[in-house]
Amino acid sequence: MYILKRIFGLMAKYRKRTAGAVALLIIVMSTRLVTPYLTKIITDDVIKDGKVEILPKVLWLLIILSIVRGVLIYARSYLFEDISQNLVFDLRHQLFAHLQELPYKFYDENRIGEIMSRMTGDIDGIRNFVAGGAITLLENLIYFVGALCILFAMNVKLTLIVIITTPILAFVARKFDKMIRPAFDEIREQNAVLNTRTQENISGVRVVKAFAREEYEKDAFSRENIKQLDKNINATFIWSKYIPFMDFISSLSPVVLLGFGGSMVVKGEISLGTLLAFTGYIWMITGPMRMVGWLINMLEQAISSGEKIFYYLDLGSSIKEKPNAVFPEEFHGHVRFENVSFKYKDDEVLHNIEIDAPPGKTIAIMGPTGSGKTSIINLIGRFYDCSQGRVTVDGIDVRDYKLKNLRREIGYVMQETFLFSDTIKANIAFGRPDASFDEIIKAAKIAEAHEFIMEMPDGYDTVVGERGTGLSGGQKQRIAIARAILKKPKILILDDSTSSVDMETEFNIQRELEKNMKGKTTFIIAHRISSVKNADEIIILDQGSIVERGTHDELLAKKGRYYGMYKDQYKDFEQLNYKEQVI
Repeated sequence: MYILKRIFGLMAKYRKRTAGAVALLIIVMSTRLVTPYLTKIITDDVIKDGKVEILPKVLWLLIILSIVRGVLIYARSYLFEDISQNLVFDLRHQLFAHLQELPYKFYDENRIGEIMSRMTGDIDGIRNFVAGGAITLLENLIYFVGALCILFAMNVKLTLIVIITTPILAFVARKFDKMIRPAFDEIREQNAVLNTRTQENISGVRVVKAFAREEYEKDAFSRENIKQLDKNINATFIWSKYIPFMDFISSLSPVVLLGFGGSMVVKGEISLGTLLAFTGYIWMITGPMRMVGWLINMLEQAISSGEKIFYYLDLGSSIKEKPNAVFPEEFHGHVRFENVSFKYKDDEVLHNIEIDAPPGKTIAIMGPTGSGKTSIINLIGRFYDCSQGRVTVDGIDVRDYKLKNLRREIGYVMQETFLFSDTIKANIAFGRPDASFDEIIKAAKIAEAHEFIMEMPDGYDTVVGERGTGLSGGQKQRIAIARAILKKPKILILDDSTSSVDMETEFNIQRELEKNMKGKTTFIIAHRISSVKNADEIIILDQGSIVERGTHDELLAKKGRYYGMYKDQYKDFEQLNYKEQVI
């Protein structure tokens, strides 16, 4: 009931239209409830008692009721469809907006395919319930209650005899509900798994083809598809087990009516018109009784969909902005890590990190994969919260900042370059959509992207494929760098941003960045010595701890880990120099 209340609660915004639609529905049902009683009048008053003069009036009334019913059904259907479409629009927008506010942690723990399943299949399930299921439910409820009231008014004894099977039906329906709901929950969960498998395969289809793993992927998909089939068949088995029995029970009522009602007509306890009217009304009772299984099925599907959607909507962000959050009038970008430790789930990723990066300073971070390099920069924009110590910007703890204001002052070039299916111009201007075309070109030139962009058929208006398909890795990285530069951030973060760029282009990018990022705070994560050697401080991480720090020359003089990296990367160059000297 809680889920149904929330679904109907979404309709509160459209209460006037809903009230109008329900009123029309009640009027339509009322016209149908009158019809069997008019049959009684024709049988008893016209045919039996010979009151022929009232026949035209009754017939005209039947015609008028049919016309009114047809018009009102159209208006009712339109209103309910309009309400359902607007409700789904609101729900989809609300869910999408909420997903935008959830932190990295949520996306670490939830699969994209599952989220897409909620955004599409589950929302559509709610729409189908509001547009069709709720109407059917209300119609059958009005039929059952209205017909029952009229039957009791006509003859209490015969009504009690006719509905004697109702408690049995209610008991069976309750058992069916308990069986079918878990089955639908399993179907929804497996559908999310299947969507995830499909989404991941299509997104990574180039990798699949490169490794000739098509058959493996087909088999993996087939296994999940078979599970989906099995769960649907299980639900069908439950359905086929209970529905025929429920249909049989509801079918007994007309038999009981004809048996006992015919006997009462012969004895003179009721008129033939009353029996005929009872026959008309009994279908209004047995109809809903026959549909109990279908109604339960529909309700449980809507509830199952609603549970998944409302679960997402009820998830609060683990990164909450304080009510009294601040943002200084003058933002300089002085970043400090003060005894910072960070845990991801139960694993400590960073341990006692101390970094001081005033404006104009470039901090380079190096270390093996998994040493915590990216975790450090994720703490600056407060995508995660540290478990110990604090990260400050201009002396203010990032947990005290207005989140969006803080992040607008940071330019990110992320390790995994992501471009939207849009023009190159729109991708570069993503962080500053109001930027002029001249500013976009300037940012592209700094990132060494202008020349290759101009060589494309439509230049800056060239539409890139999904995730930047059609561009090389280096081209995507340069567009990402231009996107970050265009923001004119006070803090620039380059996370392995030139790994796919040749060394000459990397040198040119670094030179342009040095000229255009003066007075800004820059963090560079890289594996190449050439990317970090000009940094003001180079930090070497290992297993979440700082094991070395200093300038390029200082670290070489220590002959520690940095020196080892240097020797590994430049040994071929040194051997070549040695050979040339010998010659």
